[in-house]
Parts: sequence; structure tokens; C-alpha cells
Amino acid sequence: MALWLEELGANVTGYALRANTKPNHWELLAPAMADIEGDTRDYDKLLASLLEASPEIVFHFAAQSLVRESYHDPLETWTTNVIGTANLLEACRQVKTIKAIVVVTTDKVYENKEWSRGYHETDRLGGHDPYSASKAATELVVNSFRKSFFNSPDSASLASARAGNVIGGGDWSADRLIPDLARAFSSGTNLIIRSPESSRPWQHVLDCLRGYLILGERLLNSDKAAETSWNFGPPQKDNLKVSEVLNLMQPHWPGMEWTIEESVNYEQHEAGLLYLDSGRANSLLGWQPVWDLKTALRNTSDWYRHFYESKSIDSLAQLNQYIADASAIKEPG
Repeated sequence: MALWLEELGANVTGYALRANTKPNHWELLAPAMADIEGDTRDYDKLLASLLEASPEIVFHFAAQSLVRESYHDPLETWTTNVIGTANLLEACRQVKTIKAIVVVTTDKVYENKEWSRGYHETDRLGGHDPYSASKAATELVVNSFRKSFFNSPDSASLASARAGNVIGGGDWSADRLIPDLARAFSSGTNLIIRSPESSRPWQHVLDCLRGYLILGERLLNSDKAAETSWNFGPPQKDNLKVSEVLNLMQPHWPGMEWTIEESVNYEQHEAGLLYLDSGRANSLLGWQPVWDLKTALRNTSDWYRHFYESKSIDSLAQLNQYIADASAIKEPG
């Protein structure tokens, strides 16, 4: 998102903890934007940083975003995701330049019934594991702030965005399928798979980022209808099992092998079937995915292979290709 905003000519300030993986996409990109090292749970520093930057729009991504990590440290997950968001929204109330706020949560905010149909924005929120539950609570914080404080004609417009399992180059987080695959392939080791039958709404990160940008533009234009929650997920055909994704990836990484983990910890619950219905974003925001899953997997594989072969990244090249593909979709015929 930082790269895309800079390419659009925005004056960008980032606020985040240091990336906790080596390598990491942020250091590889080395953007020229202002970069503040801070924790969203530090209200005073967060407020001071917002006042200094005086932004017009805020995109809130900061989170503890790993399901299994949320079992290891639930308090870190709850305080980061819930208190961190409350701190940000309270700080935004004090900064008069802010006109729009987009809070990004997750597809896992819904009470998972293992339905074959996609979840709608009006479906019941829930969450079994600490990560999912904390993100559902984050949605309640957003809704409360919207109704209590961001409800006047001169207040900032506030919305939340829920996306599926995003993939794309530059992610080295633990316990995620594609980063685990990239690490295993680059080191010549066997990939261990723990949930081959779990289905997820896979999509390229640029697709949901485009949705957030469209939503942010609507909020900046004071579109009251946009001040709600939005799903940004792939079409149902791209909601595939982990084993099916691996089979699609294999042609891009010849020799890739994997083993099914036998000792799965069933006490640590993870959803088996999850799918978002993005019909409202399709019809009311004019958003639709640009890259289908095969294209997303190919580009993701190309990104990692390019990095491990050349120690350089082609993020900007892929962004430009995505923008060109998105523009082509809009052309008549």
C-alpha cells in the first residue's frame, strides 16, 4: 500500500513496529516516505505522530495477524488488535485534518458456521481463536466510534474492510502457506502441511488493496453510504483447499514436495471452510478482483523466485502490470 500510494503521488507517513522477519518487504522496498517506529498501544506517541503528519486519510493495518501466534500470546493479540484500534480512532478524533479512516480487519470476523455460502457483511460476528475474536471485537470498536463520535457532518468518515487470505510477494510471516512454501523451496527442504483440506478465499494482495483505495476515495468524497463494513474477497471458484493450491503452485516450483503433518494440535481450533460474499462491493463500489487465483499464484511464485535468484524485488513491476490489467478490464469489449 505504501508503494502504491507513493506511485499515486501521495505524501505518506508510516507508523509501525520494526518488521520482525529477515528478510522483510519493507527494508527491501526502502521507500522514501516518513517512517515512524511506534506501537499503536502507545497512545501519546500515536497522537503526536498523527498531529505532526496531519494526514487527510488513515489506513489502519496494524495488527497481530497470525492465528497460531494468538494462542501463544493471547493478551498481545487482544491488546494490539482491540486497544490499538481504539487508540488510533481516539487519536484521529483529535486531528482535524483527517477526513477518512479505513480500518482493515479480516474475513475471520464472522461467527464461522462452516457454511458453503459466502458470509455477508450483516452476518453475525464471532471468533473461536483469540485472533479471530479480537478482530471481531475490533469491528465492534469501529462501529461504536462511528456511531458515537464520527457521526456529524464535519467529522471524519469511517469504514472497515474485510479481506480473505491474501497472497503475494514479500510476506515471510510464520505459519502461512505461501511464505512457508517459499522458505522450503529456497532451502531445498520438505514443506510440512498441517491442514490440507481447509478451504480459504485466496486472493492477491493488490486486489484487496485496490478495494481499500476505492473505499478510501469514497470516504474522502463524504459518501455516507460508504461508512460501513465491506467484504473484499475473491469469486467462489477461487475458494480452494490448501491441497488444491499446492497442486496449482507445483508447476511454478518444479520439485516442490510436501508432507502432511500427523500431529495436528486439535485444541488450537482453525476454521475449515471460509468464504466471503463481496456482492455489495461489486455493485456499490464497482470493485471486482483483477487477477484470478491462477494469475495470482503465478505472480506470487515469480516474485519469490526472482528474489531468491537475484536478491532483488520486482514489486513495482508487478504493481504496474496489475494497474495495466485493471485498466484493461474497464475498456469496452
